[in-house]
Amino acid sequence: MEIKLDHLVKVYDKNTPREVCAVRDISLEIPSKGIFGIIGKSGAGKSTLVRLVSLLERPDSGEVIYGEQRVDNLSEGELILRRRRLGMIFQNFNLFSSRTAGQNIAYPLEICSVPKTIIHKRVEELLSLVGLSDRADAAISTLSGGQKQRIAIARALANNPDILFCDEATSALDPQTTHSILDLIRTIQREMNLTVVMITHQMEVVRDACSSVAVLNEGQVVEQGSVEDIFLHPSTEITREFLSNLTQPVPVHTPKEDMVRWSTHGGKYTLRFNGSLTDEPVLSQLARNFSIEFNIRAGGIQNLSDHKVGTLVTDITGDDAEVRRAIAYLRSTGIIVEYDGVEE
Repeated sequence: MEIKLDHLVKVYDKNTPREVCAVRDISLEIPSKGIFGIIGKSGAGKSTLVRLVSLLERPDSGEVIYGEQRVDNLSEGELILRRRRLGMIFQNFNLFSSRTAGQNIAYPLEICSVPKTIIHKRVEELLSLVGLSDRADAAISTLSGGQKQRIAIARALANNPDILFCDEATSALDPQTTHSILDLIRTIQREMNLTVVMITHQMEVVRDACSSVAVLNEGQVVEQGSVEDIFLHPSTEITREFLSNLTQPVPVHTPKEDMVRWSTHGGKYTLRFNGSLTDEPVLSQLARNFSIEFNIRAGGIQNLSDHKVGTLVTDITGDDAEVRRAIAYLRSTGIIVEYDGVEE
């Protein structure tokens, strides 16, 4: 199910001193049957946008279109029926503590008056899908954070939605559990042909799960495109800041694809390598062919959902003409070169 957002605007506390324009003229096309990320810092407008897109609130102006149907102007009755074909996963799980795991999954089916025999079968299917077949009768208080989120995912899928929204779905989880939940969401998206929209402030989530992404800042989309393009050609300062957060020090036991920064100084040049270039001995070739010196400040390989992108943060020094020749050589091999955040 493709989603189109056309010039959405949402203002809170209109005509008062507290007036806030949370969403400012946002237009987006979210492709069908993929995982689309929406990333931004706290206060960027992410939560408001997902409430508009998931039909929990109506925009002040603009349109929300699912496929060929405009849905933001549906009547209340039509809106309830359309919401039932949407799945939503939240950061804090939103499970009923008074119900067992299985009963939580059954709840959306019960309110739709689905027969008990069908509910029982569907709950079993969903528990198996999320890897918790033996926890149907478990009290919510006995589940770990990762297990709670798996139950929340199963509940979101109960009515066979065509769109799944994930609002900071991994923010409350540790890194290892986050990885397993993202793996599960990717598997579910493939098997059920869902359109998945992931709202996050974590670039790691975008890197590991999404195929396309929009970057929000102060209620506006400031950059959008494939995850590969965003990693290779970040065009705004906020996006570069998100990417730079991937280069912070990491413990030695973390996966080898994580970025590692071992110097907080220097690093005027950022080199970005796509695909097979990540395995090429580029810097050794550079040292042999040009009279320059380089000092690597940070580096690593990011595994995107379907391929790799490498990044090196380095200083390149020498005669100005020789440095220019070296940079031209790097670009001729397909490497993207940025100087102080601006693509050369």
